[in-house]
Amino acid sequence: MTRVLRLGTRRSALATTQSSWVADALRRDGSQVELVEVTTHGDVNRAPLAQIGGTGVFVSALRDALLAGEVDLAVHSLKDLPTAAAEGLALAAVPEREDPRDALVAAGRTLAELPAGARVGTGSPRRQALLQDLRPDLEVVAIRGNIDTRLGYVASGELDAVVLAAAGLARIGRAAEVSEFFAPATFVPAPGQGALAVECRAGDEEVRAALARLDVPAVRRAVAAERQVLASLEAGCSAPVGAYADDRTLHVAVQAADGALVRRARPFATVADEASARTLGFDVARDLLTHGLSGPAGTVRRPESPPASRPGAPAAARSDGPQVSSENHPQDRPDDGPRPDPESGS
Repeated sequence: MTRVLRLGTRRSALATTQSSWVADALRRDGSQVELVEVTTHGDVNRAPLAQIGGTGVFVSALRDALLAGEVDLAVHSLKDLPTAAAEGLALAAVPEREDPRDALVAAGRTLAELPAGARVGTGSPRRQALLQDLRPDLEVVAIRGNIDTRLGYVASGELDAVVLAAAGLARIGRAAEVSEFFAPATFVPAPGQGALAVECRAGDEEVRAALARLDVPAVRRAVAAERQVLASLEAGCSAPVGAYADDRTLHVAVQAADGALVRRARPFATVADEASARTLGFDVARDLLTHGLSGPAGTVRRPESPPASRPGAPAAARSDGPQVSSENHPQDRPDDGPRPDPESGS
């Protein structure tokens, strides 16, 4: 490829690290790549996410730049990506996944070793629900800020522990500070956690061909199932929904409106393609609704029909459905004031 590919990225440390990883992979395949920083509405507006459009505010500016021809591809943390496909764009690559697990940073102590009533910080309703299921005695404290700020709460003794995504810590070189990695079958990650999404214009065959070499079909299938659970439950960015597919099992954990944590596990080893993965995610969501789940925070609605297979769109329940994503990335932003943050880490 003789043309220089313009890769759009948010300006944060974690976002540029992720984008640089994709750029380096493309360069190893012979492409020329330059990073183009794009400021999103979510990076500059301090209002609550629910008021300014949800976690899609971190994606929309990059998508606008793609559609306007200002950049040729964009890298997102996949759990930031709305579950419905964007018209005119293609999800051209889902690369190799980073560690999907959640991690406890607690000055060397495991969750079991924390004293009764220990103060544990997280901005994620999902993590809060899982923590309280495992240790009802803990005091879960809502926190904001970037990764350094959150880790600082533990270093200063203000909190006994914080929970972050292992992927985010690894990508910025802070994984050595993890006290315990939670097993994803028990402490179920957010849909798409640890995975990246690379989008380009649907009609740009040259870029699509270059990105196809980065795509990992097994990861694409896994996140398709996870995100279909989210899409079929129509759960918003702050809903306590966990979904994770490993080589053998799709694990799901959802907190119902009454506070109870509902779990499901379904075989995944025989899932052969994206369409089958999305159907499995839909079936799990339908099962949850059929058996009385009224919805996380009252947001769940019954799916109307199984999702259709749509190449390039891993998890859209219906094209006219809600634009939901599983979480945002407050730690990607400068620590310039309090903002809501359903999840942390990538």
